[in-house]
Amino acid sequence: MNFLSRESTVAPPGYSRWMVPPAAIAVHMCIGQVYGFSVFNVPLTKLLGGDASVAGDWTIPQVGWAYQIALIMLGLSAAVFGKWVERNGPRMTMVASAACFCGGLLLAALGVKLHLLWLVLFGYGFVGGIGMGLGYIGPVSTLVKWFPDRPGMATGMAIMGFGGGALVGSPLATELMAHFRPVSSQGVAPTFLTMAAIYAVFMSFGAWLVKVPAANWKPEGYVPPVKAQTLVTNASVGVDQAWKTPQFWLLWMVLCLNVSAGIGILGQASLMFQDMFGVSVAVGAGFVGVLSLFNMGGRFIWSSVSDLTGRKVVYCIYFLLGAALYASLPFVQNTGQKMVFVAVTAVIISMYGGGFATIPAYLRDLFGTAQVGAIHGRLITAWSAAAVIGPTLINYISTANKKAGMPAAEAYNSTLYLMAGLLLLGCFCNLLVRPVDPKHHQPTPPAK
Repeated sequence: MNFLSRESTVAPPGYSRWMVPPAAIAVHMCIGQVYGFSVFNVPLTKLLGGDASVAGDWTIPQVGWAYQIALIMLGLSAAVFGKWVERNGPRMTMVASAACFCGGLLLAALGVKLHLLWLVLFGYGFVGGIGMGLGYIGPVSTLVKWFPDRPGMATGMAIMGFGGGALVGSPLATELMAHFRPVSSQGVAPTFLTMAAIYAVFMSFGAWLVKVPAANWKPEGYVPPVKAQTLVTNASVGVDQAWKTPQFWLLWMVLCLNVSAGIGILGQASLMFQDMFGVSVAVGAGFVGVLSLFNMGGRFIWSSVSDLTGRKVVYCIYFLLGAALYASLPFVQNTGQKMVFVAVTAVIISMYGGGFATIPAYLRDLFGTAQVGAIHGRLITAWSAAAVIGPTLINYISTANKKAGMPAAEAYNSTLYLMAGLLLLGCFCNLLVRPVDPKHHQPTPPAK
């Protein structure tokens, strides 16, 4: 247990801070597999029937709850365990994350083997979701402390890994299911077991590698500004105080509205592209792949840009440019320019990803580094809310339009305008952000 303690992870003299990003990415690439869960949807509906679903098989909506519960638990567990993460340090957090996430896959495998849906939902969704929440905030909090000179770039590196988790997890799961299909129904159960073993190795490597900076450590040549920049404090605010400030709730709305607009499109991207342009399922899947790449790349690029422009400015870009691009999509679709449509949506999704990566640095600017992980954990409950708001608006409105007789190609236009409206509301919230009142500052870092 001493190996897992925060004290044992304090970096010795000469330790390179560039060792920490690989540790963070190792964890985030694993838990980011949740973005690729959809590859299991159809196989999980054919466990009894084999080639086709039969009576007693699960349905897509039933199976989809595993993904939804996992994302809900990611936000809730990050909020609940945020202070525990700050108190116990990144190594213990990463080990706990690996135990929950990989243990959840093992429970899901047992649920598939016994054909118990509740066990799959409990394993992958509830237990695995807790592992995702712990693994999400622990590395980010550590990186912010190591890179006071470039916090946006640092958090972008880790969260880029989360966005890219599906690029590894989806093809890996597909190949494993194909390999195990002859010996197991659809190959799902042994695939869960194998992925649990693989992810446990990589997440353990990240936990072994990670270190925290010693007290009062600063990068070589870095001198904190005597006078803090606008919206950037050299003081610290505790999580319980941050929770009470208007700045916290304004940023909660900023993240919620940015994510709601993006996640709704991501959830329907393939079907939307097929409906709007009459392309095949394969082309729709390719469109999703392109968006995934821009989602991942935007997390690093935009968060690095924020180190130059400041967080408030870059969020104004997300919202104003994003709203303009969303509003242009119905016109682009009407012209039939598929490549222009792909390019515009790719930029939109890059800013969706950038919003995730920039928010920890925004929190660090406003509240300091002392408990930024715990504050971040509470803030990403906005993600849980957005995971309900965005897809619900897109799904219900587009479906209602189709049922009303509207051509499928035009059924999404009203939702695209609505997403533009959400982004403009987010811009208004962002413009209201002001420096935190000094009365909330702590004179010294809080006791561990």
